[in-house]
Amino acid sequence: MKTILNIEGMSCEHCVKHVTEALEGITGVKSAKVNLKHKRAEVNHNEAVTFDAMKAAVSEAGYEVVNT
Repeated sequence: MKTILNIEGMSCEHCVKHVTEALEGITGVKSAKVNLKHKRAEVNHNEAVTFDAMKAAVSEAGYEVVNT
């Protein structure tokens, strides 16, 4: 499965690394591609990974998921 997350609060490549590590630390996430310019992450994951789990990981890293 693929989920796109819109993320606010990123301002540099360190932020990208931090968000990537947070998302890839979730059991069941295969990969996360985080784009600073577009303020989004493309997360490839299995069906067991919930949107809420991804949102919580991003939040714990200090950023905000703003999907509607």
